[in-house]
Amino acid sequence: MKIQVEEGQDKAFLPDGRHTVEITDIEEGTSEHQNVPFFAVRFENEDGFVNQRFYNSPAGLPIILGLYEAAGIAHEAGKDLDTKQLIGKKVSIEVGDRSYADPATGNERTLRQASGFQAA
Repeated sequence: MKIQVEEGQDKAFLPDGRHTVEITDIEEGTSEHQNVPFFAVRFENEDGFVNQRFYNSPAGLPIILGLYEAAGIAHEAGKDLDTKQLIGKKVSIEVGDRSYADPATGNERTLRQASGFQAA
């Protein structure tokens, strides 16, 4: 078997703590269990990366708006935001682990996540 490694995939996860990062990639999708639309952001710097999903739901909207605010992108009621506007923006994030019960199995899972978005 051949395993292809693309540029940037050889980086480690960012360690715990606050980091200034660039948003280098965004992928869009739908959650596996509740069909909620999301976009996944890759936050990256020379030390590593972390990926974070943002769910387009009433509970997720304040977090999404906080990310846009940290990236310096204004938002207005009644106007759509484009996730592609985030690519290339620099922000400050807090990296750490979060544990939760997997809805499919009930087993505890731990994710590396970004939170605490601030302007860089």
